[in-house]
Amino acid sequence: MAEIGVHPRSLPGLPEDHAEIPVWNSEDWYYEDFEIGDKIRSIRRTISEGESMLFNSLVMDHHPYVSDQEFAAQAGVFGKRLVAGAMVFSYGLGLAATNCLNSFSYGYDRLRFIKPVFIGDTIYTIRENLAKQVHSAEMGKLRVSYSVYKGEGELVLYAEHLLTALYRDPKPFEEEARKVQEARKRG
Repeated sequence: MAEIGVHPRSLPGLPEDHAEIPVWNSEDWYYEDFEIGDKIRSIRRTISEGESMLFNSLVMDHHPYVSDQEFAAQAGVFGKRLVAGAMVFSYGLGLAATNCLNSFSYGYDRLRFIKPVFIGDTIYTIRENLAKQVHSAEMGKLRVSYSVYKGEGELVLYAEHLLTALYRDPKPFEEEARKVQEARKRG
């Protein structure tokens, strides 16, 4: 498994002795460092009413299931207010996201809201490296899953994140990258 939280990286304007200190959750991984099957688990996070309403306001999601207590309690299917799915997705990924300075988001697949999340629920995430492939001469593409759970392990959300990561050494990937590029040109 790649090491987490041990990679120093200088930034402009920092004193040298500060630049030598590893930055929390700012990884220096390259494509070669991602191993299929590696997993990490996040800390847990309880979602409060205030932050739920703030999120709803920020994204203009005022559906009665997430913003109207009376509706949710009296006419809603679940009998209480939900946390917006977009918020569960954002929190779930954020809990286990690493700030790898050499990787870049490419998109998301297979996003599923499996069970409802309610105000006051506590969630956590398990992230797993699923696949990797050569993408270009500079970087490879990775597929990583995010499984978000609430309580004592009830799966509430699943998504797969596609991302690209720079090669530490592009040389071993040159030939395969050339073939990938030619295949893209052919359609």
